[in-house]
Amino acid sequence: MENNASLTIVRPADILLPNSSIDLKKWATVACDQFTSQPEYWKEVEAFVAESPSTLKLTYPEVYLESPDKEERIKRINDEMGNYLSERIFTSYPDSFILVERTCADSVRYGLMAALDLEGYDYSKGSKTLIRATEGTILERIPPRKEIRKNAVLELPHIMVLISDEKESVIEPLVSKKDDLEIVYDTDLMMEGGHLKGYLIDKKEDKEAILNAFKALQDSLDPANPLLFAMGDGNHSLATAKSCWEDVKKDLDDTQKASHPARYALVEIENIFCPGLEFEPIHRVFFNLKEKDFSSELIKHAKSAYMKKVGSKEELLDMINCKGRQKFGISRTEGLYVCELIGAECFTAAATMQLVIDSLLEKKLCSVDYIHGVDVTIDLSQKEGNIGIILPNVSKKTFFETILKDGSFPRKTFSIGHANEKRYYMEARCIK
Repeated sequence: MENNASLTIVRPADILLPNSSIDLKKWATVACDQFTSQPEYWKEVEAFVAESPSTLKLTYPEVYLESPDKEERIKRINDEMGNYLSERIFTSYPDSFILVERTCADSVRYGLMAALDLEGYDYSKGSKTLIRATEGTILERIPPRKEIRKNAVLELPHIMVLISDEKESVIEPLVSKKDDLEIVYDTDLMMEGGHLKGYLIDKKEDKEAILNAFKALQDSLDPANPLLFAMGDGNHSLATAKSCWEDVKKDLDDTQKASHPARYALVEIENIFCPGLEFEPIHRVFFNLKEKDFSSELIKHAKSAYMKKVGSKEELLDMINCKGRQKFGISRTEGLYVCELIGAECFTAAATMQLVIDSLLEKKLCSVDYIHGVDVTIDLSQKEGNIGIILPNVSKKTFFETILKDGSFPRKTFSIGHANEKRYYMEARCIK
């Protein structure tokens, strides 16, 4: 798209999709970082796929990351990628975007498949690049993923990137005209994953409209701190792509760097204001922690703190999710409490709590776990010595503001949907 050279951070891509002979329900598998404690899930997927072509054979389920046959698995993945290319099971859609429609239970969300320039991404804390991590990147998680990607000829993304487009200028105009677009895939997803439908966007005028809308979003940002793309899912996968690109470009001249396919990563972009995009807070439970140690550490990170006992879970949730000062819930054997902080050190309760967690762990005063679901958090906190922390909902309106102010959310602050609602692999792209 030479007519919009000033916007290089996002562009259409040469997208590969399985041809019409492939069973798409067996082809598309859920993101590899899901069900990591449930090997039986992946055994069921393997049985369902059997000998059929599938992204299961092109990706590495992380439930097996510690398996003794890791090197053999990676080699099989690389070999299978070559086989799929030589067997021509792919249809190529050059210089295209794809509008993605995902139906899960009663919700529908839309996304846009596009290539992002990794030169515009920095996952380090405090970065001010156009593309940024939303949660702390654990550097130790990158090397094992690089082993998988470094010799791969294809990428199959489960990366989801968010934009803050309250005026609905980028994706929603495509949704309104989807009936006029060519459908390139339309399938139910295995393992109760819902339904997936893709629409091809390859006409010049549509691509220009998309890039112009992105450019307008970029122009509206603070030039000193311009956050255009925030990671939703797949932060460590994008960080791995970035790290691999840094290795590759060392041996390239400027001309080669400008056009090398490894410089870009294929992602799904979603508008944070899409009604079908649901955020769920991830709560915390402290184990074997004395109340006085928790209280004394908490007050170090705010000017003052007030506690109020409440009679029910519903009352607690109403209070911590109303506007005003920073609040979170506490569950102990004695009951439920709402804690309100005055002059908190951080912008969000999750960030304040992470400071408490880091200090308590450093002093070896407790252990901590990250919990999905309020009921589970309350149940775990009913044992003497345990303290449950119930965090408020993640606000779509303040999501980007939080990253600008705090740098990123602490690890495991939020989840976008349940595990079976995560992105399924469908599209591929050559990176060599």
